[in-house]
Amino acid sequence: MSKRGLSKKTRQMLLIKTIAEDPFLNDEELAEKFNVSVQTIRLDRMELKLPELRERIRAVAEDNYAKVRSIDAAEIVGELVDLELDKRGISILETTNKMTFGKTKVIRGDIIFAQANSLAIATIDAKVALTGVANIKYKLPVYAGQKLVAKAEVTRVRGNKKFVFVRTYVKQKEVFRGKFILVSLEAEDNNTDT
Repeated sequence: MSKRGLSKKTRQMLLIKTIAEDPFLNDEELAEKFNVSVQTIRLDRMELKLPELRERIRAVAEDNYAKVRSIDAAEIVGELVDLELDKRGISILETTNKMTFGKTKVIRGDIIFAQANSLAIATIDAKVALTGVANIKYKLPVYAGQKLVAKAEVTRVRGNKKFVFVRTYVKQKEVFRGKFILVSLEAEDNNTDT
């Protein structure tokens, strides 16, 4: 269905539905989707009293931070937008020029890794979880301004070890993947007599 030439009322109804289905679309992505200018999307959002992307992400993330046990919420790189402990999690990171190599404007690997690693740790249902092993692969370069969506899935539990697979995407293209083995120190909490 072409969105070109939609009436304002129809476009605004579709905008409400689109944001409800995917609250993590930014104004540029919405403008592209509806084939209108970014300014038109901003005006529609203001008129409909729809918050901007940062506010939508922050609202969703607040509920998820309360669930995290294994890491301080401030240590999570990106905004935690979905979390089911010991099952899965999603974080979103809006990249900036401060995260890049100066010459190329390519996002540094440590930033991408930090998002994936902190998400993997946050996904674990334990008081303390540490990264024991990380097998990672960078697949495509990421540039300043691109939105990183990291998705973690706990794939296996073996004793106090939890295996977490994290994939990071930019516009549905996988740019990074990591297999993490996290060690839960839950059982060792009783041995803190030192």
